[in-house]
Amino acid sequence: MRVVRTFGKENLATVYLAEIANGTVIEFVESLQPPIPREEKWVLIVSTMSGCPVRCLMCDAGGDYRGNLSTDEILAQIDYMISRRFPQRFVPVVKFKIQFARMGEPALNDNVLEVLKILPKRYSAAGLMPCISTVAPYGGHHFFRTLLQIKELVYSGGRFQLQFSIHTTDENLRDRLIPIRKWSLEQIAEYGERFVQDGNRKVTLNFALGTGMPLDTAIIRQLFSPRKFLIKITPINPTYTAIAHGLTSYIDPYGSQKNYEIVGKLRNLDYDVLLSIGEVEENLIGSNCGQYVRRYLKSVRTLEHGYRSEEYRICAATKQSKQTNPQIPSPFS
Repeated sequence: MRVVRTFGKENLATVYLAEIANGTVIEFVESLQPPIPREEKWVLIVSTMSGCPVRCLMCDAGGDYRGNLSTDEILAQIDYMISRRFPQRFVPVVKFKIQFARMGEPALNDNVLEVLKILPKRYSAAGLMPCISTVAPYGGHHFFRTLLQIKELVYSGGRFQLQFSIHTTDENLRDRLIPIRKWSLEQIAEYGERFVQDGNRKVTLNFALGTGMPLDTAIIRQLFSPRKFLIKITPINPTYTAIAHGLTSYIDPYGSQKNYEIVGKLRNLDYDVLLSIGEVEENLIGSNCGQYVRRYLKSVRTLEHGYRSEEYRICAATKQSKQTNPQIPSPFS
């Protein structure tokens, strides 16, 4: 793997573009959550595929699918980011999250399972907490059965996070937003009941909530126990794909102090609700969920609130990378 371009801000988020053996380019990300220092929380977001066959209507990383990444190609992304910061592979971070969510549907790539088995042996990281974010594709039954076993054997005690991207309780609209065959809400609920055991983290139901997208609290309460599921509500980020499909965000990313009626209703039903907005500058860097810097670089159009990646190009990373790990190639060609 050869990192060819780097964008971002060292104190917020960095996007890496890397060429792999077959000549395609993948992306991976490291991010912070200001004002929390890196020693307290550090998040790595890696790709599991070259492109993505799902093509969700709000995600720029969909399309141009060229296959699954190998175990080594996934690990190479993690190795690169860790080696830049912690060349001895000792990661002294309290909450060290590795999310399989940059590009690709992880539940369609069994190599992700191999990576999960390897991670605790490869790095000395007491705070390690992998996170699988999935749309629950129908063909992933073997993946989810094995994931349950790995979680119980390797990541007990609340050291694993599982997130289902749902976006709406309207199944017809959900089929349009996520245009592949996938589990029903009932099937997700059944799996989550088995997945969450004593001491485990709750399963997250993620809603990138758009204007006019129903989130029916009665359906949620009927299917998903507040003891085992939490609700995460995020904005729809300003991507080319979302704009092309006329999707607008119900959550205002510039108004984090707003009181949203749906949040209150869910909390009144005893759900833990995370209103996750984050730093809007990440939309300009292109590091937020659903964004994809290569889409921006190939486009002739600019977006009002998204993608200014060229303004965030990092040129100082080359020297630092070579100093921390001489085996890592230069980030720039």
